[in-house]
Amino acid sequence: MVFLRVFTLLSFIAGVLSSQTPDCSYLGLLTNLTLTPASETLQIMRPVKNWTTPTEVRLDMVMYGILHVDEKSQTVESHIWTQMTWRNEFLTWNPADFCGIKRLNVPRSKMWLPDISIQEDTSDTSTTFYGPLVYLDHTGLVIGNSRQRLTSTCRLNLAMFPFDSQNCTMTFVSMSSDAEQMSLGSLTNDTLLSKLSEQIMVTNGEWELDHLEIGYKLFAKDGVHQDMLVYTITISRKPLLYVINLIVPLLYLLVLDLASFFISEGRGEKLSFKVTILLSISVLLLILQDMLPSTESSMPYIAIYCVVIFAVVGLSVLEAMVVSFLIDLDGYCATMAPSPDDSQDEIELEDGYHKEPTGAEEEGQVKQGKSFPPMVGPNCLAPLESILKEVKAARLGVKKQREEEKKEGRYKRIAGIIDHIFFFLYFSTVVVFLSYMNIMWLCNLYK
Repeated sequence: MVFLRVFTLLSFIAGVLSSQTPDCSYLGLLTNLTLTPASETLQIMRPVKNWTTPTEVRLDMVMYGILHVDEKSQTVESHIWTQMTWRNEFLTWNPADFCGIKRLNVPRSKMWLPDISIQEDTSDTSTTFYGPLVYLDHTGLVIGNSRQRLTSTCRLNLAMFPFDSQNCTMTFVSMSSDAEQMSLGSLTNDTLLSKLSEQIMVTNGEWELDHLEIGYKLFAKDGVHQDMLVYTITISRKPLLYVINLIVPLLYLLVLDLASFFISEGRGEKLSFKVTILLSISVLLLILQDMLPSTESSMPYIAIYCVVIFAVVGLSVLEAMVVSFLIDLDGYCATMAPSPDDSQDEIELEDGYHKEPTGAEEEGQVKQGKSFPPMVGPNCLAPLESILKEVKAARLGVKKQREEEKKEGRYKRIAGIIDHIFFFLYFSTVVVFLSYMNIMWLCNLYK
């Protein structure tokens, strides 16, 4: 009997103590404060029985498409699917008590949902679609899916444009819960998510998905710590379109400008041809301006490529103008030089002074009563004829020399020297510059 009394007393004490066990749930606090009916509790409170227990939210993101990359606004438009899982400690049951039911579809509006957002998100709220139902497991595991046409900010590095690859981050973080209340993580590793994204991706435009990488950060501000789940997406550009529309035409125009050095200056077509090439390069520069942002801190290599080609072609135009001016100056100086043809008539007159007068001239002289001395004999004319021949030979020599000076004067020779030196420097600069650009682009392409 004594033993029975002691056992009864201990059982009573244990029952009293168990009835005074503190309730550590939000549900007990809200019920005590009578702030809400029990039917609304699952919507507004974090579903844990002990408030010190953090809610573990696992989030997986899959890329379904890369729609557009805007270099000027530094944004990336993509199509993503997300899946979040967490545990509701109040919604558990034994499947054996309900005919083996293990999973239940519950309206989203009836459940507490993690307030997870993307920090880089700049898209409209209408672009996000949440599934109307969530899946509830008998263990309390809740699974919710959503898809979104996401426009996110991304700091683009365009130094290697169009052979560039970009690293864009999507940071998932809770807007109201700290690390003690909610912890973030992922269910699937980044390798599997990358392969899955490549398999289901419908469109990627001019970009190609390289891989996804998952990281974790702990953000602290004013003593409050927050978990962050960071998805780093690496995408690379397909450069073929830009090679055809920009790089190859600029290279072709540069080769044409080099070939223009073989055009004769006498035709006057060389300068107009070079100016046409310069205007064509200006049009391509305007196209490039519409693609690249004006806020870029460092000049991309494609811009250096265009500017250098524009500069060397512009210098080539100036050199053609200088050469044309020197050639015209040489022709002007040649026309202003005295010609030996002025004394030709006098020499011809002296050459024919010994001709005998005709019969009419003799008759006129007789009528006028004039008489002339007899003509000088042949022996006296021989020295005069030899002097006359020497004068003619000297005149022909001077004439030939002046003609040669007209053909190629000193200004024209200077123009030729300038043209040859400039062509050598121009060709050397082009070869060195193109080699440097190829090395830089190829190193980045196969990096």
